[in-house]
Amino acid sequence: MKTLHVLALWMLGSVFSGPLAANDILADAEARIERYRMGEVVLRVIGPAGQPIPAGRRARIEQTRHKFLFGSNIFMLGKGRRPAEDAAYKNYFANLLNYATLPFYWWEYEPLAGQPNDAATEAIVAWCRGHNVTAKGHPLAWNWEDPAWLPTDPTAAMRLQLGRIGECVAWFRGKVEVWDVVNEATHYDRPEPKAQAPLLTEAISRMGVRAYLRAAFKAARTANAKAVLVINDYRTDSAYAERVISQLVDESGRPLYDVIGIQSHQHSGAWPVAKIWEVCERFAVFGKPLHFTETTFLSGKAGWDLKKKDPRFKWESTPEGEQRQGEEVTRFYTVLFSHPAVEAITWWDFADQGAWRDAPAGLLRENMTPKPAYEALLRLIKGKW
Repeated sequence: MKTLHVLALWMLGSVFSGPLAANDILADAEARIERYRMGEVVLRVIGPAGQPIPAGRRARIEQTRHKFLFGSNIFMLGKGRRPAEDAAYKNYFANLLNYATLPFYWWEYEPLAGQPNDAATEAIVAWCRGHNVTAKGHPLAWNWEDPAWLPTDPTAAMRLQLGRIGECVAWFRGKVEVWDVVNEATHYDRPEPKAQAPLLTEAISRMGVRAYLRAAFKAARTANAKAVLVINDYRTDSAYAERVISQLVDESGRPLYDVIGIQSHQHSGAWPVAKIWEVCERFAVFGKPLHFTETTFLSGKAGWDLKKKDPRFKWESTPEGEQRQGEEVTRFYTVLFSHPAVEAITWWDFADQGAWRDAPAGLLRENMTPKPAYEALLRLIKGKW
């Protein structure tokens, strides 16, 4: 009954919450930021030994850290073409962000059975801890590609998949406390992953999506009761709410997830302001924090399949594209930061060098110099906000 109740709330919200005009969303953003991101505090200023400070002394107070999580994937840490580029990557990341997504793609993380790449990940975790950056693992379960060594029996493959979830979460307990547990389950059987991950796709099909989701999240929770567990998807429509989120509850109807993750790759162009707000409102009714887990704006030509259409096409950042990217980033982050349900935004990828699909999607250029979008976020995150 509680599952139906949650779904009913979502349906009511989508039907009766009239959309706000884009101008109103932007015009009221600063007022919402003040309301939801700021608070009053009374400070008592004392000396080193606890004695009162004499009247007339001046005190300087400076905010050093956000509670809000501003992040990016950190996939290129230590992988730059030259040492100077690695140093620039690290410096710009630590100077702007407090949240990092680490790669846990099974087929890459454990290319040989029983030999996970924990040592390399430990090094990234150590860097994050040394720079006051919260680490998140992504993803624990995703049927995009089968590890080459998986047994050919789908049931056995699923057993290993669930075991892998528990092993990763337990191993990094106290070091990585936020996890994208299941990735893109809404349309798990779309053509691409079905062709590339036949074993895991068939295993999910046999088990059923609801049972798969529950088992995955229970495995993660058993391994670390205090972990923040995220369900992550690229769908932002009703399918995500109906097929996944509403199903991800225990036997008593309580959610098994802590956070709703929303991807926002915008390779084909920026979402209108009204859509940004609509997506927030659609998923806020579930009463859980929202994390925008994968956010992309290009600083070059827009389009998803440009390289497929012409393999010779070189996707480059341009001055005009960089200016546009900076403007789009400012608008997107301002709207999200002003919505009370949103608690994190993660950029995808931090630099053009090594970016997904070789797209000019970074906040840094190929040579690791900052684009206007980086400077715009720096002014907002470390300045205005």
